[in-house]
Amino acid sequence: MKKIFLVLVGFAMQLQVEAQEIVTESNVNHVTVFLNKAQVNRLAKVRIPAGKSQVVVSNLSSMLDPQSIQVSGKGKFVIEGTSVRQNYLSEVNLPLPIKVLKDSANLLAKWIQLENSQKEILTREEQLLNTNQKIGGGNQNITVAELKAMADFYRTRMTDIVQARLKHDEKINRYQERLNKINAQIQEKNAQYSLNTSEIVVNISSDLQQAVELEIDYIVMNAGWQAVYDLRATNTNSPLSLGYKASVYQNTGEQWKNVKLTLSTANPNESGMKPELFTWFLDFYQPVVYRDRSTRGLSMKKAEAPAPEATADMQMSVASEEAVSSSFYVNTTQTTLNTEFAIAIPYTIESGNKPTLVEIKNHQVQATYLYSVAPKLDQDAFLIAKATGWEEFSLLPGEANIFFEGTYVGKTFLDPGTIKDTLSVSLGRDKRINVKREKTKDFNARKTIGSTQRDTYNFDITVRNAKSESIRIVVEDQYPISNNSQIEIATTQTSGATVNKAEGKLIWNLQLQPGESKKLTFGYEVKYPKDKKLNMFE
Repeated sequence: MKKIFLVLVGFAMQLQVEAQEIVTESNVNHVTVFLNKAQVNRLAKVRIPAGKSQVVVSNLSSMLDPQSIQVSGKGKFVIEGTSVRQNYLSEVNLPLPIKVLKDSANLLAKWIQLENSQKEILTREEQLLNTNQKIGGGNQNITVAELKAMADFYRTRMTDIVQARLKHDEKINRYQERLNKINAQIQEKNAQYSLNTSEIVVNISSDLQQAVELEIDYIVMNAGWQAVYDLRATNTNSPLSLGYKASVYQNTGEQWKNVKLTLSTANPNESGMKPELFTWFLDFYQPVVYRDRSTRGLSMKKAEAPAPEATADMQMSVASEEAVSSSFYVNTTQTTLNTEFAIAIPYTIESGNKPTLVEIKNHQVQATYLYSVAPKLDQDAFLIAKATGWEEFSLLPGEANIFFEGTYVGKTFLDPGTIKDTLSVSLGRDKRINVKREKTKDFNARKTIGSTQRDTYNFDITVRNAKSESIRIVVEDQYPISNNSQIEIATTQTSGATVNKAEGKLIWNLQLQPGESKKLTFGYEVKYPKDKKLNMFE
């Protein structure tokens, strides 16, 4: 009996030592979105008993990185460790949008079933009428009035049955179309929320029963942001407005509702470890000598170069009165390696394929305005804004929408890595500047001297300012560059143009007053063997 008592006591003590599992929900408090991936910060409040317990934080993204989990808390307790487990979706933890859609689908399915039952009743009635078409059995003494009444009843009832069946078919088709659309939405939502969720299990030890607050951080995939810009010019006397925006996306299965948002230019996919150079040994090539078993002699064969093994450096390389813009509430922080934009206004980022635009900053950039035309390609003049000082804004490559005088002009792509000191933006065509390019026939000639052919080409470019204000315009044209020693090319006249001999470009910088016109003339001469033909495009 004493042994049995000790076993029971030990068993009871073991039950007390075993951790109690407590399932709790959590709320997304803050999200830091990187260029690729995001770090989610959650808060969970739970009451724990004295002793050991397991707090299960449920309904988390299935795309979280288990290695990135960090858990801290407020209270007198010890966090002994964490782990992650998967929980496939059930009816209990289905997200609300899917529950609503499934309820609608079930209701429509019941309505379709009811309509089909009504059709079945009508079919049975039709069969009954057809079976009993014989009137009076073998008794042929039926009056004409009785026969007419029976025929009228049969015709009327069969007509009612056909019409009622058509109405039921119409309802069934309508319900089925709605059901198909809802099922498609359910399938889409299932893809958004993924097929399962994650749960973080936190092992806790406490000396007393108490309410605690846990703070959980983890990295999720399928999230990030891209830079988007708005370039606006009010007129040619105002600075260029640069609207810096972020197109934020996430398809993690979580809903980020009214959360604090921080955008970071960091990219967690890029390794932060510096690659190391290892000693590079050079030696003479020596063929491998081995015995060919198919013969008795020795064979000398070149050994195939073995596949290179993955060295450490290789492995690392793989790895007011007016409305205020929301950008007013963004705080920019320059960290040691990256830039962070803290958004003060809470945002809701739904899980799905539709991105959310977040305003970061609006910058005023000093710009000069001029016109540019290349009449060989297009005889319209384009207004160009040349902006300076954009380097201080930590811009990323991204698409830019262009607006001039309140009108949408088009799109361009900004790539800070390829832009020089000046950012050039085309603001559209101006039809009030007339440009004409003509080949001058009087000065074009072809001469043959011995075995040499000599062709001369001349062109006139006329530029007229029909605007009511003076303009600065850059006119560009070109002459060919020889790619063969037998072809010699030289300019004959340039009208004072700046000549880029390496590229064969002619550039005129003109200042035109209202109504003023200028004529530019340029020409070039080509010498080549007379028995050859040129691929000449004027």
